[in-house]
Amino acid sequence: MDSVGITAVSGIAVGHYTDTAGGTGCTVVLCENGAVGGVDVRGSAPGTRETDLLRPTTLVTEVHAILLGGGSAFGLDAASGVMRYLEQKGVGLKLGRVTIPIVPAAILFDLGVISGKARPGPDEGRLACEASSTKPAEEGSVGAGTGATVAKLVGLKRAVKGGIGTASIDLDDGVTVGAIVAVNAIGGVYDPDTGEIVAGPRGVDGGTMHDSMALLLSSGFKRSRGVPLANTTIGVVATNASLSKEQANKLASVAHDGMALAVRPAHTTSDGDTIFALATGTAHDPADLDKLCAAAVLCVSNAIVRGVRKAESLGGIPSVGELSRNVC
Repeated sequence: MDSVGITAVSGIAVGHYTDTAGGTGCTVVLCENGAVGGVDVRGSAPGTRETDLLRPTTLVTEVHAILLGGGSAFGLDAASGVMRYLEQKGVGLKLGRVTIPIVPAAILFDLGVISGKARPGPDEGRLACEASSTKPAEEGSVGAGTGATVAKLVGLKRAVKGGIGTASIDLDDGVTVGAIVAVNAIGGVYDPDTGEIVAGPRGVDGGTMHDSMALLLSSGFKRSRGVPLANTTIGVVATNASLSKEQANKLASVAHDGMALAVRPAHTTSDGDTIFALATGTAHDPADLDKLCAAAVLCVSNAIVRGVRKAESLGGIPSVGELSRNVC
C-alpha cells in the first residue's frame, strides 16, 4: 500500500477547502485531461449531482472533476465553483463554442457539528481547485472531512471524529489504483486487516468505545433519536488504466466492498454512501478488471482507516488518538 494516495494516479490532482471555524469544507478531485467516470450510490439518504450521466447507457463519457463536500444538500453548490474554474481554463466538454466541465458531486451531513449555517459554496469550490496539487493530499480533519464524524449509533454526543483519507497501490504493471474517502458514517470503523475497532460509540465514561455491530445487534438496543441523516461516507477511486464506462461503473460498485470491510454497519438507511470511479487512461496495456477491483477494495478500506486515525478533535468530538483502546 502506497502512502502517496490517489494523486499517485497519473492525471489526478486533489485540493481541499477547510473551514475549521464552521466545521465544514470540500475536496475536489481534478482530472483536467478528462477521465471515464462511473458511480455507485449504496446509501439510502444520498445527496448527489450529475450521477445519472455516469450511467453506462448515457451519452457523456468524459469527467473533469469530482466534488466531495460537507454542508448537506447546500454543499452541492460548491460544484458550481469547480465548473467556473475549469471553464475559465478551457477544460470541459466542447459543444461548438461552449465548454461545459462535467463535475459530478456528492455531499455528507456535517451541519451542527459546530454550525448549522456554515457550508461550502461556489467560492469555496473554486478555492479548493486553486489549492489543488499532484502532491500527496492532506488527510484527517480537512476538506470534506473537516466536520466528519463516525460511530453515531447512540448519537452525536458519543461519536468519534471522522476525516478524509487516501491510499494507493502500484500494481507493478504500469497501472496504479488510488482512493480518497471522506468518512462520516453512522457505523463504527474497523481495521480490516486485524478486525481491531478503530472507532466505536464512546461509553458513558467518554473514554472507552463500543463495538458498533455488537451494539446494534444486542437485545433491547434502540437507536438514538438524534438527527437521523447526519451521516454518509463518500469517495473516489481512480486508476490510470483505460476503462469503458461500463467497467468504470463496475469499479465503483466493487469499491464499496472496501467500505463494508472498514465501516460496520455500512450503507444504512441513514447514510448516503457514494463512490465515484475515474479512469484516466494513461496506461497503455489492457487492464485486468478483477485486479483493479481487488486493489480498489484495499485502497478504499485503507483510506477510511487512515482518515479516522489522522483526524483531529473538533466541536467537542474527540479523535481516536484521545481515547482509550478499551472496548465495552
